[in-house]
Amino acid sequence: MARRGSSRRALRSAIEGYLYILPWIIGFTAFTLGPMLASLYLSFHHYSVLGAPRFAGLDNYIQALSAKDPLFWMSWGRTWGYALIFVPFGLSISLTLAAMLNQQLKGTVLYRTLFFIPTLVPVVASALLWRWMLHPDIGLVNYLLWELRIPGPRWLADPSTALLALVGISLWASVGGSRMIIFLAGLQGVPEELYDAAAIDGANWWQKFMNVTLPMISPTIFFNLVLGVIGALRVFSISFVATEGGPAYATWFYMLHLYDNAFRNFLMGYASALAWMFFLVVLVLTMLQFKLSGRWVFYAGEEAKD
Repeated sequence: MARRGSSRRALRSAIEGYLYILPWIIGFTAFTLGPMLASLYLSFHHYSVLGAPRFAGLDNYIQALSAKDPLFWMSWGRTWGYALIFVPFGLSISLTLAAMLNQQLKGTVLYRTLFFIPTLVPVVASALLWRWMLHPDIGLVNYLLWELRIPGPRWLADPSTALLALVGISLWASVGGSRMIIFLAGLQGVPEELYDAAAIDGANWWQKFMNVTLPMISPTIFFNLVLGVIGALRVFSISFVATEGGPAYATWFYMLHLYDNAFRNFLMGYASALAWMFFLVVLVLTMLQFKLSGRWVFYAGEEAKD
């Protein structure tokens, strides 16, 4: 009888648990898993919204990987070019700002607020603001350069500078946000005893940073790296609003190419194939980062356990 009563309580507890998470399960199925499976189905079909899907096999994937879509590989090139610049600079600047705030200098609260404010500006508003400020003729930036007798570039209007300009806008809007706060939390978790021991051994500030700080916050760096790479590859809004992929496709990113095929050309089947190829690339890249992380990420708990 006692065993039967215990099993009933366990069953009741399990049912209560499933009921608590049922709203999340319904939302996940309806708005995430369902659309993902639908897009996987459509990726093997020709579908233009106006008619019924027609089975196409691997035609959509072949079209993307072959020369039939000249913008496919170019969009990947623009996206990787953006990511290779944005991710290292974003991590470095956010870590530098976090290290400055961690010094407990006078006015730290003010600095933290000033660093964080740009992240509160919506992406669309930020893009419109900087599109005006970087205007080659009437923009504030070129006006200030003109006052200093420096010829200003054409920024977003020049294919040679448009990508770098978008990177700069993205850095302005992100380096003082969650990435900096996560770094600051990691820095505050480094035991002070390790710095004291390093000082006794005669280490200067750079040696302390390289041999104490970086190893101890390596899990934080890895976390920000993974999120930063995924976020950089997903770049869309800033180019969509500021440049619309131009000039001369200089900022034609992969997600903009996907959007263009889906909601301008209404090639939903082809766009679904593009989405799944993006998903697979991000998945493989993330798994690779986790695989390589064992070589440089230091987890204090695992070290102590060993």
